[in-house]
Formats: sequence, C-alpha cells, structure tokens
Amino acid sequence: MSLDQAIGPLVAIALIELMVATGLGIRLADITSAARDWRLLARAGLVNYVAVPFAAVLLLLLFRVEPTAAAGFLILAVCPGAPYAPPLTALAGGNVAVSAGLMMVLAGSSVVVAPLLLFMLLPFTTGSGELRVDALSMFGTILVTQLLPLSSGLAMNHWRPDLAARLLKPAVAVGKVLNVAAIGLILLAQARQLMDIRLIGILAMLLWLSLSIVLGWLAGGPQDTCRRAVALTTSIRNVGLGVVITTSAFAGTPAVTAVLAYGLVQLLGSFLLALWWHHTPSLIGDAA
Repeated sequence: MSLDQAIGPLVAIALIELMVATGLGIRLADITSAARDWRLLARAGLVNYVAVPFAAVLLLLLFRVEPTAAAGFLILAVCPGAPYAPPLTALAGGNVAVSAGLMMVLAGSSVVVAPLLLFMLLPFTTGSGELRVDALSMFGTILVTQLLPLSSGLAMNHWRPDLAARLLKPAVAVGKVLNVAAIGLILLAQARQLMDIRLIGILAMLLWLSLSIVLGWLAGGPQDTCRRAVALTTSIRNVGLGVVITTSAFAGTPAVTAVLAYGLVQLLGSFLLALWWHHTPSLIGDAA
C-alpha cells in the first residue's frame, strides 16, 4: 500500500474516533436547544447548504478550476458539521452550546442533503457528466464515518454520563494522536502536489474561507457569542469526510489535493480568527 492509498483509511479511522469523542462531550440539551431556535437553525442551514456552496460554485467558475479539483472543493462545500467547530468556538469565546448543537444538526442532515446537492452541482460546475460521486455510496460513507459514531457517543453521554465522562479524556487523547498521524501522512504523501499550488489558488481558497466566515457571522443573529459560534461552525467544512469521499471516488486525482489544501487553509485561518477573538473579547459587545 502506497502512502497515498493509506491516507483514506487512516483519515476514516481518525474521523470515526473523533466523532465518537465529540458525541461523548455533547449534551442532548445542546442539540434540543439549537433545534428549538428555529430561526437560527434556518439561517445556519441556508448559509451552510445554499450560500456557501453557491459561493464555491461562483469561485470555481470564475477561476476556471480544473474539473477534478473542482469536484474536491464541491464535496467540501456540501459537507458541513465538522467536529473542530466547538473547540474553536470555545477558544473564540463564542457560544459552545450553539456550535455543538448546530454541528450535530448539520452532521445529521448532511447524510441526506450532501449527496443530493453534489448530484445537482457537480455536473453544472465541472461541465462534465463523467465526473460522478455515487450518491448511495456517499450516503453510506457519511452514515458510517460520521452519523453513527457521533450518535453512539451522544447516546452514551445521555444514558451513561458517568462512563462517558471517564472515556472522554482518553478518547480526546487518542483523537489527537490519530489527527497528528493523519496530518503527518498527508504532508508526507502530498507535499509535492501541495507545493505546486499557485498563489492565485491560495488566494481563491482564502476568499472562499472569508466569505464563509462572513456569511456565518451574518446568520448568527444579534448576539456576538452566537455570531462567533455560527461563523466558525460555517467556516470549518468536514475535511475528514471530504478526504474519505475523494480518496474513494477520485483517488490519485487533484480532487484529493484540493480537499487537503483547503483543509489546511481553513484550519489555520479559522484558528487564527478564533485566537484573535479570544484576545479581543471586549471589542465587540453583544447587541442583544
């Protein structure tokens, strides 16, 4: 097995473990609270499933991105609900309960919405009917690597909170090791492809990230803490899921490099934003 071939399985294992750990740390009350605020939920849903994918399509057409690379970006555009959003929201001083609740709702809804969106957007954006992602296979991938592990951790936290509390710390530690291993393998296997990305490509990715943050901020409502939560939850697309899908559907193509490159850009950019918010808590007060 080559290094490129090892990326998919390792990232899948890391994603499953991370989703279980995330579920162990989320209360059912956070999800029900997010679901009860239907206005916030509707705004976040529209931004994540309409505005962000629409912005991605416009940028891909504007910059005339190579079709398989465009497919990679589109896969990320339709896959919100990344587990890194709540920790970044906590660092930023945002509403962690809102971020966790939205992350769960988006992760759950993406099982159905993401394959449908990709089915509609992929032929239009790439201009090729030959590039396809099997919707049923994508559904199964999201179900197995995201929804089921997340739900199992959440169920344990709800029914056995004592056991969940004991497992949370070692689960987070294992997750960190797996994520470091996955990132290291990605950098080792894809170093040449990542170095070949032109400056205009990096600027385009930064523009898409900036648009995602602004759209999420606007959807967050009047309270600053909710704005930070929705902005970061929107900016962080589920790269782990994107890697699993692209390595299965478009192995050895620029689609994989596109997902990995944007994953690094969004993680660094969102982390720096969260860090800036952490050190500037009094610059923007709640408007509520």
